[in-house]
Amino acid sequence: MSNSRFFEINHDGIGQRLDRFLAAECPDLSRSRLQQLIGEGQVQINDQVCQTKKHILQRGDRLALIVPAAVPLDIAPETMELDILFEDEQLLVLNKPAGLVVHPAPGHYQGTLVHGLLAHCPNLGGIGGVQRPGIVHRLDKDTTGVMVVAKTDRALGHLQGQLKTRTMQRQYLGVVYGTPKTQQGTIDLAIGRHPGDRKKMAVVPPEKGRSAVTHWQIKASFAPYHLIHFRLETGRTHQIRVHAAHMGWPIVGDPLYGHSPRLRVKIPGQILHAQTLTLIHPISEEELTFEAPLPQHFSKVLAYLGSI
Repeated sequence: MSNSRFFEINHDGIGQRLDRFLAAECPDLSRSRLQQLIGEGQVQINDQVCQTKKHILQRGDRLALIVPAAVPLDIAPETMELDILFEDEQLLVLNKPAGLVVHPAPGHYQGTLVHGLLAHCPNLGGIGGVQRPGIVHRLDKDTTGVMVVAKTDRALGHLQGQLKTRTMQRQYLGVVYGTPKTQQGTIDLAIGRHPGDRKKMAVVPPEKGRSAVTHWQIKASFAPYHLIHFRLETGRTHQIRVHAAHMGWPIVGDPLYGHSPRLRVKIPGQILHAQTLTLIHPISEEELTFEAPLPQHFSKVLAYLGSI
């Protein structure tokens, strides 16, 4: 069911932009969500629809905001074991295992993280106007490690803003096959859709892709294998996997971009782990850092490489 909110402009709102006034008065809704509602004609000023987010408010203006009911998502909650590192009313941080798909997609209409989150947090309806968990960022199916989920619209907007301004810090560990020419460096190469394979991404000219920056440093060597620490400055699809492969040292076990010899250790896919995540809490503004321990198969790979 939709709900309506009413405001009358007094001293505090005079001269303010419409979207900024609503953002201050409706802390449970992100500014992007409010701008979406304005654009959809869900805001009236003095009984007239206003679709201009930059509209300047005047003394005595009467505002009506309609927040439509969330659009149902045709996904049945599925109980699953989640390795939760932190949870409060605003967000949830978890350690994702290998093999778990984040969002439903062709071939994966059941058993995704979204299904499990809907069972764990049945009150997640309404984030972004759709009854779904607030997935802030994704990890590939076989990439393990820490990721954050927003539990409120306000948290979703705040955390997405941190990604956009690059204040959210994400650090990974990966095992590569091949030898970098230096001990550390930065890869600043745009990434876009692969011109010949729509399932893959690729390094492309800047005008055909999006900026992608990956900082890296060798942590241990088992030539021709190396354990590398990656720090993402941007978050493009398959960014680390694409950049590493382009440099000539793909992530071990990568089914899309790799060409490393088969190891005598059973692995689920690429040996890539989101080790730490640092973010600003959307309410307390406290800086929080979360770390996910290495999964068993990753540790086995390191032990095996150290023995050969």
